[in-house]
Amino acid sequence: MIEKREFYIGGHWVAPAMPRDHFVIDPSTEEPCAIISLGDQADTDAAVAAARKAGPGWAATPPAERLAFVERLLTLYQARAEEMARAISLEMGAPIDMALASQVEAGTWHITNFITAAKAFEWVHPLGDGTSGAMIAYEPVGVVGLITPWNWPMNQITLKVIPALLAGCTMVLKPSEEAPLSALLFAELVHEAGVPPGVFNLVNGDGLGVGTQLSTHADVEMISFTGSTRAGRAISKAAAETLKRVCLELGGKGANLIFADADEKAVARGVRHCFQNSGQSCNAPTRMLVERAAYDRAVDIATEVAAQTRVGSAHEAGRHIGPVVNEAQFEKIQSLIETGIKEGARLVAGGLGRPEGLNKGFYIRPTVFADCTPEMTLMNEEIFGPVLSIMPFDSEEEAVAIANATPYGLTNYVQSQDGTRRNRLARALRAGMVEMNGQSRGAGAPFGGVRASGRAREGGRWGIEEFCEVKSISGWEE
Repeated sequence: MIEKREFYIGGHWVAPAMPRDHFVIDPSTEEPCAIISLGDQADTDAAVAAARKAGPGWAATPPAERLAFVERLLTLYQARAEEMARAISLEMGAPIDMALASQVEAGTWHITNFITAAKAFEWVHPLGDGTSGAMIAYEPVGVVGLITPWNWPMNQITLKVIPALLAGCTMVLKPSEEAPLSALLFAELVHEAGVPPGVFNLVNGDGLGVGTQLSTHADVEMISFTGSTRAGRAISKAAAETLKRVCLELGGKGANLIFADADEKAVARGVRHCFQNSGQSCNAPTRMLVERAAYDRAVDIATEVAAQTRVGSAHEAGRHIGPVVNEAQFEKIQSLIETGIKEGARLVAGGLGRPEGLNKGFYIRPTVFADCTPEMTLMNEEIFGPVLSIMPFDSEEEAVAIANATPYGLTNYVQSQDGTRRNRLARALRAGMVEMNGQSRGAGAPFGGVRASGRAREGGRWGIEEFCEVKSISGWEE
């Protein structure tokens, strides 16, 4: 049993003010694998005080020196990639090969892109309208609270911690209590990189405890949160009294529009993307909308891909999907599959219960429903499991209307060989991101949505700007 009860505050590992043990559960076995402690108000206050004390010195550190710390951190992160992968696999169930190739690599990708963006970032620059002495300065927000989820731990931690460091902010990180082990390892790397005491702090806790304490704390200037839309609303309300900035990256219900002229791999690609990380991605393309001429073939392909998708322990090597994170998620997904059956969707793959041969662990059968209709629960609620819903459409206009008929707006997808159509749809779909023909976002492109998906823009130059105040200066000596 791993024991990691201490918090990282003021450059030191410190015992909690009032220990409150919390078991971390291995979702592959349903057995406890680690013990952490959940913080209380005294721990949060100590971490915020340390960040506030370190704030002026870190903000005054030249950007090039802050960048050098991040570059050292990247080197250390890459050197301990396998250890990080094991932590992620154990705590949240990503298969070990996927944990290394995708989960850990996401952190490397973001840190590298932030380094590139920081090298070109103009912290003080002319307004640019020809007005003499008019300047724009980007300055750190101050003390920031970072609240991250369990589904892509290093993806979200690096998307918040790295730009905050580069911007000159000091911070308190509250990782998910479901997946804290990777975050604690990351804190070790920050310490080893020599980041000054108090700049980065970590307090474990749950949303109602440390999460709320950070959101309401008078000395925290900004909250950056990734998680459910429900929790995002609660954080916004909690933060309102202190008028702090709130950046939210929330849920999604991505639509994947597949036209009859799409390439032959489009459907299989969409199914695999939906099932990636056991369906536990906010940008998963969970609604597959298929032009009627290609619909029957698409259902057959999706059924075949689901049947070929192997489910197994996160500790086994290979290309398979692992369990979902915990019992609550398992039961929620089972309930939604049952609802889909009751509402009349045609179950063509998977269904209720665990996959054959897996009697323990939070494993979900890769599931596909066909003949869905827009009002069904499956088409509206974020499932966060390996469950795909398919329905036909007859026209481009109908497809756009169905895709946009959701409170979410994170990522939508288009599959078509018609470039003019793709461009038209990219503008018509209400989402923060549109990916077409399997092409991922470019390096440094912002990640974020609209509406109930939140309005954060994380990654690259936009991610650094999230942690900056913009100051307008006149009369600058040129």
